[in-house]
Amino acid sequence: MTDGRQRSKIKLGTEVMIVLKRDQRTGKLTRGTVKDVLTISAKHPHGIKVRLQDGRVGRVQEIIK
Repeated sequence: MTDGRQRSKIKLGTEVMIVLKRDQRTGKLTRGTVKDVLTISAKHPHGIKVRLQDGRVGRVQEIIK
């Protein structure tokens, strides 16, 4: 598994583990497939923000290979 803080590593259709806004305190991760990459900058210390195929939005914590 790869770290999700670099935008260049996240492509559309990639399987990822994200943390939803409501789960940030607990750190609970949600698995899904990237539909859109929402963060514009090349790096983000808390993870790149993405929208999953099912519409949920969160920051990538892990990229699943």
